[in-house]
Amino acid sequence: MAAVRIRSQFHAEGQRSAATLASVVAVLAWKLAIESIQRMRKADYDVDVGRPYFDFVCDFMIFMAMAADRIAYMKLDGERRAEFTAALAKRLAEIVEDNNGMLLGEAQPGECQRHFIDLFNRRSGEYAEFDYGPDGPDFGFKRLFAACLREGLPEKDRLWVVDQVMEIEVPDALKALDKTLAGLFGGARARRERAVVSGD
Repeated sequence: MAAVRIRSQFHAEGQRSAATLASVVAVLAWKLAIESIQRMRKADYDVDVGRPYFDFVCDFMIFMAMAADRIAYMKLDGERRAEFTAALAKRLAEIVEDNNGMLLGEAQPGECQRHFIDLFNRRSGEYAEFDYGPDGPDFGFKRLFAACLREGLPEKDRLWVVDQVMEIEVPDALKALDKTLAGLFGGARARRERAVVSGD
């Protein structure tokens, strides 16, 4: 996998805004989503241009946002975590909207952004059923992500995609996310000492 260079540390003093932190994570999520599609195509999975491509990108970025939110839960106080996650959802939706030509070819203004926010809200409830601890997501959290990506693939690819996602895509994505958030949240005081973080 080619290296993704994302700014994760700031040299100036002072706390960065939730929007600034969210923007860094959003750009990372976008780049990793595109890299994941490229990698899966090389592995002979058909992620077709158009709706399958769009759905893949949306679900990939939402998975990254859900993971980032759980890490924020462990690192930030409640108010700052909520600000960060809201800003992240908004910025991801803007990225999807800004790239709608590449993703869908043709879309009404605002259509992609609305779709992303609706999907984000629905997936939030689904991911809330699973745990995410200091060592990362539980099996169900990862399995849900794989199931979401599976929906957009042709029948021939559906049998094998779960293994590809859980064994390759998830570890690579979370490694990059953990590194980035360690830089962004590194100076933040941990809010809770909990072995496992639920979706609350």
